[in-house]
Amino acid sequence: MLFNSFDFLVFFTIVYILFFASKGVFRQLVLLISSCVFYAWFIPKYLLILFVTIAIDYYAAIKIENADSEKSKRLALILGIVNTCAVLFIFKYQNFFLDNLNWITQSSFAHWDIILPIGLSFHTFQSLSYVIDVYRKKIPAERNLLTYSNYVMMFPQLVAGPIERAGHLIPQIKSTLYNRLSQSDFSIGMTIFFYGLFKKMVVGDNIAPYVSAVYDNYTYHSGATLLVATMLFAIQIYADFSGYSDMAIGIARILGYRFNDNFQTPYFSKSVTEFWRRWHISLSSWLRDYLYYPLVLGWGKISKFKLNASILVTFALIGLWHGANWTFVIFGTLHGIYLVVENITEGMRKWFVNFIRLTRLPRIHHAIQMTIVFVLVSLSFIFFRATSLTQALDILKKIFSNFSIREINFLDTNGFATLSFSILVLFLCEYLIFTKYSIEDIYNMRLGKWFAPLIAIGSILLVFSFGWWGGASFIYFQF
Repeated sequence: MLFNSFDFLVFFTIVYILFFASKGVFRQLVLLISSCVFYAWFIPKYLLILFVTIAIDYYAAIKIENADSEKSKRLALILGIVNTCAVLFIFKYQNFFLDNLNWITQSSFAHWDIILPIGLSFHTFQSLSYVIDVYRKKIPAERNLLTYSNYVMMFPQLVAGPIERAGHLIPQIKSTLYNRLSQSDFSIGMTIFFYGLFKKMVVGDNIAPYVSAVYDNYTYHSGATLLVATMLFAIQIYADFSGYSDMAIGIARILGYRFNDNFQTPYFSKSVTEFWRRWHISLSSWLRDYLYYPLVLGWGKISKFKLNASILVTFALIGLWHGANWTFVIFGTLHGIYLVVENITEGMRKWFVNFIRLTRLPRIHHAIQMTIVFVLVSLSFIFFRATSLTQALDILKKIFSNFSIREINFLDTNGFATLSFSILVLFLCEYLIFTKYSIEDIYNMRLGKWFAPLIAIGSILLVFSFGWWGGASFIYFQF
């Protein structure tokens, strides 16, 4: 069930009525049953996997809290981690592992013919953070199984995030059991939702056909056309994924829950380091807290070499988290290399900027930095979009060896005009408004109660005028 579908409109209307018509434990039941229906809409049988992992992690967290020795605590922690990671490995990575094992040993182990449960990587990380936080004594173990189940399964973020932390979401689940409908939550939530819908249907879905047409037939296109398609894909994936995140955040807000932001205008970043503070924030912060920091501390005495090595390991695993393919590993590793190079050359770059007196022209300096970041990120997305290493390397080779602006193929001129207009509207909204204010900030301004709905109305009009109505899925559903 996609957020951008009539089915979801009917589903959420029913959920909304039942949610606010109930209180206490009945509201929790409405939320859990709604989440089960939402998930079962994709692949019903995989609900059983969710229930089993929820039950084991629930038990492991309580065992951790009740343990009378460090050994018992660690055994319970291992139970929770192995339970969650085993499901992730079996369904997402075992065929990747077998392929590489077959290649190394010249064996012929057969693939398992299984379908990846939708959103597995997201709710896996959400469950892992809960068990680890209980072990670290950051949060108490949740004794109410219904509350914990809703934390893992809450339908707005179940299949593609944002990845919420138990310390942030569980208290909200408990505190909203008797809340009444809030006009401000409804207005803010609807505005965020429709702005996300605009990003998805007007920008992302209009770009998708062009990118697919070029990448699916990359051998017939020039380097310039491939570069245009690559840069458009960078915009497409932002519009698609941040659009989904906005819709999830908006839906949750309508029900009274406040999810953390997942994107903060990342393409206006001045460095790749800043980019990762503003792109897929829930994932990057998760890996920082549960992988990068433990790696750094695990090296012993901290040094620049150890910090940079930890960055490379973390970003290689970011790539692997996205998909069981070497293209994704290279995508992540490339970003790790970007960050390491930024760290190593920081002093040199500052000296050069001062030497050419670019600091006297801050807007031009920012524009140059922003352009460099966008180009670097776009080139990395070649490995994200390509279906194989061979395709990715061929595209890179053509971009750098067969480049002529005159050979750019825009395919459908009328379609490209709509696409260009939608990108321009997105850029203006992001630059003029959302680099400075959130929708909630706007709502709380003097005339915000009138201006915020205008954003929603404008988004709706653009969706009906220029939206792609093909029922396109979301890119990150595959993860």
